[in-house]
Amino acid sequence: MNIKAFKMDGLGNDFVIIDQRINTFDLSKDQIIKICDRNFIGCDQLILIKKNTEFDASLEFYNSDGGSSGACGNGTRCVADLLSKENNKKKITVWTSSGILKSNILEKNIIETEINKPKTSWKEIPLKKNVNTKNLEIKISDKNENIHVGGIAINVGNPHVIFFVENIDDYDLKKIGPNIENHELFPEKCNVTLAKVINKNLIKVRVWERGAGLTKACGTAACATVVAGNIKKLVRQNTDIEFELGKLSIFIDDKNIIHMKGPVSDIKNIEINL
Repeated sequence: MNIKAFKMDGLGNDFVIIDQRINTFDLSKDQIIKICDRNFIGCDQLILIKKNTEFDASLEFYNSDGGSSGACGNGTRCVADLLSKENNKKKITVWTSSGILKSNILEKNIIETEINKPKTSWKEIPLKKNVNTKNLEIKISDKNENIHVGGIAINVGNPHVIFFVENIDDYDLKKIGPNIENHELFPEKCNVTLAKVINKNLIKVRVWERGAGLTKACGTAACATVVAGNIKKLVRQNTDIEFELGKLSIFIDDKNIIHMKGPVSDIKNIEINL
């Protein structure tokens, strides 16, 4: 099977995007894993664009382990840019399994997307039992075996847990990430973020993404981190999140709706031979 597709990224968080609005076909879990494999095409997530009569499109997200994902902030911004260039529109609205997402094309390759309201109750995240979502009391150790106890749980389309630490580079996220992702508290697993508050308007992060592993950036993690920072009164409602390759600007408005703004790459046309 020969598939025409697109390759895009948001701050290094990269995607293979397949347009199925005209030609719909099924991909097996093994085929999704193969497409995401960096020895083949390679990406953090695979995105399928589906036809939708009410909105500009419907989006389906798949992690590199073949499992589905409810939301993908950077991926949504990339698709919004692609659809805006196709339709010459400055506003793009898409359906996802975690809600309707609206995007504004602000300038060349700068896209802002509404990520809706965060969910903070234990059932909505979801957690396995009723615990304090503002402090899960999960223990993580740095490279010197110093123990940090904490973890704030939030759902912004996907379940996230955020740890505010003194130095994110003191922790081996390759080791911590999968342990927390598969923690018994999270029946649907979770994304894991280590966060360092630089000042009231800037947080530096590293992210382990559910079903994908270490990632250069994660839009929903950025949103969840700012929500967590506001819960802890560490940052303002308008805060930048710094990743390895740049920043995302996150704003929580008066209606508690999260807005995420940042750059996306140029669109690359590719072909996939399965």
